[in-house]
Amino acid sequence: MSGKKLAKDRAWELDFLRGIALIMMLFMHTSWDFRYEFGVDIFSYLEADWFWSFVHPVIVVLFVGVSGICSTFSRSNVKRGLKILAATLVLNIGTLIIYKVTGIPCLIIFNVLSVLTCGIFLYALIAFIEKKTNANPNVANVIMGLIGLYIVIVGCNIHYMDNASDSLFFLPVGFDIAGTPPMADYMPLFPWFGVFLLGCVIGRTCYKDKKTLFAGKGKVMSAVARPVEFIGRHSLIIYLAHQPVIYALLFVIFLLVRR
Repeated sequence: MSGKKLAKDRAWELDFLRGIALIMMLFMHTSWDFRYEFGVDIFSYLEADWFWSFVHPVIVVLFVGVSGICSTFSRSNVKRGLKILAATLVLNIGTLIIYKVTGIPCLIIFNVLSVLTCGIFLYALIAFIEKKTNANPNVANVIMGLIGLYIVIVGCNIHYMDNASDSLFFLPVGFDIAGTPPMADYMPLFPWFGVFLLGCVIGRTCYKDKKTLFAGKGKVMSAVARPVEFIGRHSLIIYLAHQPVIYALLFVIFLLVRR
């Protein structure tokens, strides 16, 4: 199949949705830096219940759910998982060193990249078992869907287990562990691992042909969507780089302004 044909059939809407999620994430993190890192009394929406109850979950559902869908497109989820695992380790070790040396509360132990790493490796295992056992894909879809829903439901009530243990082993699950050092970013497996699995089911049922569901989007829509799609296609590098870049730029700006 030619590259032109592949470009035509590419599920651009997935890049677009992930790009939208990343743009919203960039704005949120920039707002956070302004308000909490540099003490500017703006972006008070970060303290509003509606944002954390409705808007923030939408951002994460888009980002994690689309990643689950894209796992069904990948030719090698093992390689994809290893790449994200490497990025996760670099991020975790890097923030640990900075936190220990400078005391800046930037520590990241378990976040969205950790969730994606677990999800991608699990889906690779599921696909391997399916292939070896010649299992009915519809049965796998039902099982993944039910497990995904269960994890989401349990995740919505996981806070009842806060402080049930002082072991950091339960931190990835979603328990609030007493004495945990301040973290700059945190995302537990419950409920977000369930969102990833539901994304896999959507990918397997709605994108069986691995083609866009919205062909012929037109010139105007193409022009509008193109920069957002670009962000979505390069989400990993943008995710890793955006916060240091934003923080450094704001640091220089406020250093000059406050002289």
